[in-house]
Amino acid sequence: MARVLVVDDALFMRKMVSDTLAKGGHEVIGEAANGAEAVEQFKTLNPDLCTLDITMPEKDGLEALRDIMVIDPAARVIMCSALGQDAKVIESIKAGARDFVVKPFKAERVLEAVEKALAA
Repeated sequence: MARVLVVDDALFMRKMVSDTLAKGGHEVIGEAANGAEAVEQFKTLNPDLCTLDITMPEKDGLEALRDIMVIDPAARVIMCSALGQDAKVIESIKAGARDFVVKPFKAERVLEAVEKALAA
């Protein structure tokens, strides 16, 4: 079981991801609606894993990912976004993301990404 921080600017997406993680036996210990909140929550909560949306106000997911990797180079981060563009996927992975889930996602795909990230 992982302690997870869920980050997305859309409340319904945070709920969907949280529900999926809970059904998979994981504990959602925090939520954030933008990248700036995500970085602050990451510092405070020290989660085992973080899911990050890419397109968000204030600070996008890629900026937040880079900040999180500075705080903890071993951080396990999964990007979740409707932007399935190859450039963003490659940029995320290069910046340290463990996996990339494209919305709309299937619950199994999210849990598979979590298991993969935790095993790495």
